[in-house]
Amino acid sequence: MKFKGIEKKLAGRFITRYDVRYEMENGQEKVYEMIARDPAIKTEEDLVDSPVEAVALIMHSEDGEKILLNREFRMATGRAVYNFPAGLIDPGETPEESAARELWEETGLKLVHIDDVLGTGYGAIGFSNEKSVCVIGTAAGSFQKSTSPEEEIRPGWFTKKQILEMIHTEPFSARTQAYCYAWAKDADNGGRGRK
Repeated sequence: MKFKGIEKKLAGRFITRYDVRYEMENGQEKVYEMIARDPAIKTEEDLVDSPVEAVALIMHSEDGEKILLNREFRMATGRAVYNFPAGLIDPGETPEESAARELWEETGLKLVHIDDVLGTGYGAIGFSNEKSVCVIGTAAGSFQKSTSPEEEIRPGWFTKKQILEMIHTEPFSARTQAYCYAWAKDADNGGRGRK
């Protein structure tokens, strides 16, 4: 695909909608609708070289036997969905600092240890260029209500056995569901399906 241009269509409070024009291999033009957090994308470089904007937290219990998930009402779905704690990186924050802050704000837990920080990933490549990183580590403490009155979050620790049932019966974000399956599959006869 050859980039031909981008046009801002509608600016909202948190996201902006754009039409991106590409020339396909067959010479035809394709106009693709997308959203971005950046309200000032004008060039291909702006589109491609956008900064990392968000962090997702993959947290395990101190004994490694449980994984932390939020059951959060997501307005775009109209229902509560299981997801990893996540949020936007504030100006001047590192992903690690953002992870500790978001973890505390959403769950009341403290970030005990970071095992890894994964490279850049895209959360919704079908319609957005938003970049995020995953911080993987250990959390501990007591659950508390989200510090934001705009968030309805119920955090919880879940075992591999619980996860293997939930991923077949409960609504999940796709990345959370995929990771949870990979993490829990060894508890389910080598990942060959439900018992």
